[in-house]
Amino acid sequence: MWNQILRYLYLRKRDPNAPKGIDLSFMHGMNRISLFMFLVGIVVMIVRLFTRH
Repeated sequence: MWNQILRYLYLRKRDPNAPKGIDLSFMHGMNRISLFMFLVGIVVMIVRLFTRH
């Protein structure tokens, strides 16, 4: 699981034997966007938790 996340974030090289296709690249792109949105949401929640009085 961690290897896949690192590949989404471009921190690890892609597998050269992995299948390539336009549908697969769109799916990975949407997964990457959703992962970034999730991480941004978590950061916003943590910031709001610590900045409320």
